[in-house]
Amino acid sequence: MPAAVSTTVLTARGLLLDMDGTLVNSDAVVERVWRRWADRHGLDGDDVMKVVHGRQGYASMAVLLPHRPMEQNLADNARMLAEETADLDGVVPVPGAPAFLASLRDVPHALVTSADAPLSTARMAAAGLALPEIRVTAESVGASKPDPEGFLKGAAELGMAPADCVVFEDSGAGIAAGRAAGMRVVGVGPRAAAHRPDVVVGDLTAVRVEVAGDGVRIHVTV
Repeated sequence: MPAAVSTTVLTARGLLLDMDGTLVNSDAVVERVWRRWADRHGLDGDDVMKVVHGRQGYASMAVLLPHRPMEQNLADNARMLAEETADLDGVVPVPGAPAFLASLRDVPHALVTSADAPLSTARMAAAGLALPEIRVTAESVGASKPDPEGFLKGAAELGMAPADCVVFEDSGAGIAAGRAAGMRVVGVGPRAAAHRPDVVVGDLTAVRVEVAGDGVRIHVTV
């Protein structure tokens, strides 16, 4: 007997899209880079991987090495970003991402990512995905997710109130940031369900966006 299928419809004026884990599957690179970092610092790799998704690197380091001076975290983060930007092996689109992005041609949307501009540009290109015109990257904010600053900036760039935006996110930090910004959140992928977004999908093949009047309807099939 086939599993029951249900559709949730969210209405919005604009969409704010995380990148890693939401549009791009970069888990292979993240695992390689952060497990090497964990080894260098004598930390358990599994414990490190529970922390790093969704945050900027320096913020993850501050959680994992709470007594280390922030200037060391920032310098280490710069090296890590360069390492990640150079390592694109295994970076692929999340299933459904190409069609999903293509469907947003007439929909106000922005990328809101903890990656910096070079890393986001490299990973989107490696996955064969077009960069949204409006992008909020690590250089654009003073605080990492789970702080809501990035999503609030994204809404402002779109000229919209936070409540008019829907966030697409995969990580606990990102989902928390979206909620703190006063936005509804569609969780994408296996990490998302544990953090109780408004609705969760396995990937973007389960999402259809329809332009309707002065806004959009987001059809989510689960």
